[in-house]
Amino acid sequence: MSALIGSAVLDLQAQVRGGELFLPPDDKGRVDAFIPSLGDEDHAPNLTLLPSGDLLCVWFAGSAEGYGDIRIGLSRLPAGAGAWEAPHFVTTSLDRSEQNPCLFLTPAGALWLLYTSQETRGMTREQWDAGGFEGLFPMQWTSQIRRRISLDEGRTWGEEEVYVDTPGSFCRHPPKVLADGRWLFPMYYSLEAGGRHGDDHSVVRVSDDGETWTEHPVPGSKGRVHPSLVETEDGLALFFRSRAADRIYVSRSSDGVTWSEAERTVLPNNNASIQAATLPSGAIAIVFNHFSANDDPGTPTWPKRRYPLTIALSEDGGKTWPYMRHVDPGDGFFGDANEPGNRVCAYPTVVAGDDGAIHVAYSYRGRQCIKYVRVTEAWIRSEVDWVYREHVSHAHPF
Repeated sequence: MSALIGSAVLDLQAQVRGGELFLPPDDKGRVDAFIPSLGDEDHAPNLTLLPSGDLLCVWFAGSAEGYGDIRIGLSRLPAGAGAWEAPHFVTTSLDRSEQNPCLFLTPAGALWLLYTSQETRGMTREQWDAGGFEGLFPMQWTSQIRRRISLDEGRTWGEEEVYVDTPGSFCRHPPKVLADGRWLFPMYYSLEAGGRHGDDHSVVRVSDDGETWTEHPVPGSKGRVHPSLVETEDGLALFFRSRAADRIYVSRSSDGVTWSEAERTVLPNNNASIQAATLPSGAIAIVFNHFSANDDPGTPTWPKRRYPLTIALSEDGGKTWPYMRHVDPGDGFFGDANEPGNRVCAYPTVVAGDDGAIHVAYSYRGRQCIKYVRVTEAWIRSEVDWVYREHVSHAHPF
């Protein structure tokens, strides 16, 4: 038996190194892979499907968030392939921290890489922590959004350029081209130097041609960030991470310019990233950490818990969420003494293919690498806890 266990461990290690797709032994309804690491931290992935059928994943990697060696990495899963290709860096700066990448395929077929680029402290995270300095190590309030463009599906890239130069500019999700041809780019501002980011707020940029933009605030979005946009039958919906670690929030619009006040949904949030996507069926899928630590929407809260990772479905434009399933339950240690042993599974990204495949990626177990999971809508619907469903539909999920 021990020899069999040892063989299984070696097989898993090989899969991690090689980025191979595999069927988890306890769930044949999904496909998993571990995209090989590019640094001590691998975080904030973003996925996009290309016309060729290739799937691209970008994320930031390096020694520590906010340090100058944090750059943007990329890996490709070619159409029909059984493994992710070896990752590589697609940005080169060693004096700025480059984070939160996203990929956007324009109607003309150009592929944009958008990412944040912020100044650094000029020292390592260990030096900062040992020095007893005040404030946060990452200097997010200095950030710009930068861009590189590829004309060959991400194999080569043009020069880096500043795309949004307002200090504190941050993105997490890509622009979206609406059915009427307009471009919308949801983003947020991180302006609080040395605080708990309670004054962060979101905006939506609107363009008719992708070149000239106007900016429109989202009312009530103080502390609501990482806006994720979907187009529904009734208009537009923006879903937000909450700095209060209470719930996912939503704002709605009929024109992309005037937005409703951001308000709570029933979905819990732990002050960690989320993303929503429209499926071929018309349902909305959203991925998030199913945990809340606070019921005061005005108090920034930073819980350490970032698990489980959950995917939920809505059939009415995000008004109700009757189907949920855990993509990753986390390590599963219980009790206060054991809680520190639970590593994070967070910052998910989700895209859906016309073939019904739902692709998810997230930072795996404390940013050790990026994990990839492929499921279907039927997989999400196949395991619903009806008692829990009633609970989240009618009660606070705290």
